[in-house]
Amino acid sequence: MRRVSGWGRTLALSLMISVCAAALPGTAVAYGPGEGQGSGTTGPSGNADNKGNISATAGAVVFDRSKNGSGESAGPVASTASTWTPPACYYAPKYSPAQLQKYLEPIWAVDSTGYEWDAKQRDHYVEGNPYTDFNKEKAGKGYWWSSYVTEGREGDPGALDCDADIFWVDTGDPPPAAIPEAITPEMLAQLAYAEIRVPSTKVTLAPEGTTKVNLPTWAWLDTAEFKTVSVTASVPLLGINATTVAEPVSLKIEPGTADATTYPASGVCTLNGDDSIGEAYAAGKADETPPCGVKYLRSSGDDSYQLRATITWKIHWTGTGVDADQPLPDGEFGAEQEVVVQEIQAVNR
Repeated sequence: MRRVSGWGRTLALSLMISVCAAALPGTAVAYGPGEGQGSGTTGPSGNADNKGNISATAGAVVFDRSKNGSGESAGPVASTASTWTPPACYYAPKYSPAQLQKYLEPIWAVDSTGYEWDAKQRDHYVEGNPYTDFNKEKAGKGYWWSSYVTEGREGDPGALDCDADIFWVDTGDPPPAAIPEAITPEMLAQLAYAEIRVPSTKVTLAPEGTTKVNLPTWAWLDTAEFKTVSVTASVPLLGINATTVAEPVSLKIEPGTADATTYPASGVCTLNGDDSIGEAYAAGKADETPPCGVKYLRSSGDDSYQLRATITWKIHWTGTGVDADQPLPDGEFGAEQEVVVQEIQAVNR
């Protein structure tokens, strides 16, 4: 079990207080952006184009979402690896020497943490064991690093893993090897993964909306319906970045009832050479088997079936110090649409 330092216990307590505050009506909690970015604010900030989606700052990390999916129907992909999640916390530059002094001295002054702890902190950061006067002699030559909690992960147990004391890193030097959560291009790629948004998937059906029992219903998606998206995450102070890319690769059809046959039998329709999925229905194909579609074997009665169409997205990243694309777990995102299935009416003469 990782040993929690005195400073880590204070961070944990602060985090728990913040999480509780976030649950109160009308209370907003902001983690970040680090004062090490030269900002005097404490909350997400950024620059936007006329669509409002170019970049946003969360802690030390800047996200460029200009090539991301958008629109009311867009949503996050769910990783197909059930045990995989982006990091809940990380370390990155946060304070200049003057800013760390401004942050710590008011804490020591109120004596809420106890004389012994305050004395140890002053010894550590001011009196030369190992730092002197908040490292002011190194101003402009590095930053104090501290922990950040990934947005949306405040209540995650992993958010308490970053419990190390605030530490100094000279410009151009790597962070201490004993700090596994120090930000890296790979971690940036994982954080960008959580920011990926893809469009909801509504397939084109023929017949559309209402079909007949035992009549093959064709399903397809044109390239105009979906496209590759990406998000870039960077830490400008460190000059590192990573771009995470999501590419659509297949469509899974779930009819909404066991009384149905899918085409192909697996229900998974793969990408065609022109990046479309399935094949558009055309006159004269009524007796053919669709390459992608469904055949309902029972009427939906006075109700409808909820057909679910799910796109699988192949996700990979590249970034600082990486020569080729690196894999990340595939992601999925889907939506439901109503399909009414009627009995074929026979007419006797």
